[in-house]
Amino acid sequence: MRKQLLFPFLFLVYFFLCTKTFAQIAPAPPLRKDNITSILEKGGQFTSFIRLLKATQVADQINNQLSTPDPNDGLTIFAPSDNAFSGLKPGTLNSLSDQEKLQLVQFHILPTLISTSQFQTVSNPLRTQAGDVKGGKFPLNVTALGNQVNITTGVVNATVANTVFSDRRIAVYQVDQVLLPLQIFGPTPAPAPAPAKPEKDVPVSTPKASTGDTDSSGAMRLKFHPNAMVSFGFAFLGLIFWIL
Repeated sequence: MRKQLLFPFLFLVYFFLCTKTFAQIAPAPPLRKDNITSILEKGGQFTSFIRLLKATQVADQINNQLSTPDPNDGLTIFAPSDNAFSGLKPGTLNSLSDQEKLQLVQFHILPTLISTSQFQTVSNPLRTQAGDVKGGKFPLNVTALGNQVNITTGVVNATVANTVFSDRRIAVYQVDQVLLPLQIFGPTPAPAPAPAKPEKDVPVSTPKASTGDTDSSGAMRLKFHPNAMVSFGFAFLGLIFWIL
């Protein structure tokens, strides 16, 4: 009887141990982690924007923020398509410094999560990661008319084409143009006029000396030399004797 009960008991112990061992060996399912690069890659038309995000290391910053258990305000990203980048003038991106490229990418990111319905009630200008808008350097204005959302930067007017991705942490919207900030792509102020050069001094010609002097009224006054007076006197006396 005891032998008959011992066999099922041993089988249950063996089954319990094997089940626990297999449970420890089997890998746990990976936790879901949002990644801005993978989100854009699934869209299939954001190669240029992904390249900029990686070059400026903004992609790492976004991914670190998304990896936190409870992000504060979330993020909103306006992602220009490859067609939007192809519409730029040739050499536009290459002419920018590293700091300007960083500001360009940050200008496409809002430090708050905004849904499509909230675009109708937001206060302009929107604050981006590029900097404060109080000085008018990075203004970003959004207007919503029905389902159409328009974005104005002071340089270009863009339209939100569609929603690429959205959850409680991040919203990614496709835009049909690269959002060019006024601080970088605005009109260059005209240079200040150069100070006028002083005119060259014109030499003043000295009038030729005259044979006579002029008085204060400007009239000519003859000047007689004493020797000339003596000669004139002798000549006058000779003339008188000759007449007599």
